[in-house]
Amino acid sequence: MSAQRKDDHVRLAIAQQDDPRGVNQFDEVSFVHHALAGIDRPDVSLATAFAGISWPVPIYINAMTGGSEKTGIINRDLAIAARETGVPIASGSMNAYIKDPSCAGTFSVLREQNPDGFVMANVNANATVENVWRAVDLIRADALQIHVNTAQETAMPEGDRSFSSWAGTIEKIAAAVDIPVIVKEVGNGLSRQTVLALKDLGVSVADVSGRGGTDFARIENGRRDLGEYAFLHGWGQSAPACLLDAQDAGLPLLASGGVRDPLDVARALALGAHGVGASGGFLRTLLDGGVDALIAQLTTWLDQLAALQTMLGARTPADLTHCDLLIHGSLRSFCADRGIETGPLARRSSVAEAAHDTTGSTS
Repeated sequence: MSAQRKDDHVRLAIAQQDDPRGVNQFDEVSFVHHALAGIDRPDVSLATAFAGISWPVPIYINAMTGGSEKTGIINRDLAIAARETGVPIASGSMNAYIKDPSCAGTFSVLREQNPDGFVMANVNANATVENVWRAVDLIRADALQIHVNTAQETAMPEGDRSFSSWAGTIEKIAAAVDIPVIVKEVGNGLSRQTVLALKDLGVSVADVSGRGGTDFARIENGRRDLGEYAFLHGWGQSAPACLLDAQDAGLPLLASGGVRDPLDVARALALGAHGVGASGGFLRTLLDGGVDALIAQLTTWLDQLAALQTMLGARTPADLTHCDLLIHGSLRSFCADRGIETGPLARRSSVAEAAHDTTGSTS
């Protein structure tokens, strides 16, 4: 049953790529263009660092799959693409392996094909510390993702219905493991209150994983004969909304959910993310064109992100947080309702320039 469910997830996730719904709030974030802000391409670095983690690039392949023969092949090809491009990669939920060790190879292939890359294990918020270590050891993980997914579980016919223990479990895991712990949603977003709570639980990083990409409530509802949980489609907040909401919560943030291209990556970095992940679009490329096509896509994304940084005058991904941004439409309304000032975002380059001038470091 678990293997079939994993294959169903892939099939339904791809169907969503063909039938996107709703507004993507990345389109409601725009850069103010400054015609003389550009710098020289050789001066641009894509390296990013946060929570003791150093990545050569700020783009990562986020959690997808594993647990069946078909998904094992997908993980093999994803790992090859990650290896060839230097892009970090996360495993799909390893709960299938925890329940059935016979499917270990569908996950261990991530490390076998990418021996020197940055690989993240992934477990749910019900995992015991013992099972967490089993997952981490299997792929020699550099970091651990714990996914939280109440909307998905609610729509899932065989899903969990008890969530009150999750915070305590996350705290125990964070205290027990010796690698960075990343808590991520699966496409419904993390609010400021949630990020603050995760910080108190000892979590290292939060991946806001917002609405706009793969909708797992919609996937699980698609597995129901009657589709009676359609009202949960589109539940939650977008990644841009979450980044704005949690911008001063004191925990390093990653962004995923609805990321379509390098411009969305730059937008998320400018909103404060240290790294930006994608899943559905990469999966589509892999299944349509094979591993070479995915390698080409990742290479192009990295090249185009560097081009955007060059044009915007950002020597590093972190420097994008000094670029001026305009917030529009429903995202601006969200900010107003949540008490988030958007005006200062449009004047950040002037503030950064003034601060630079007061240091006396200009010639």
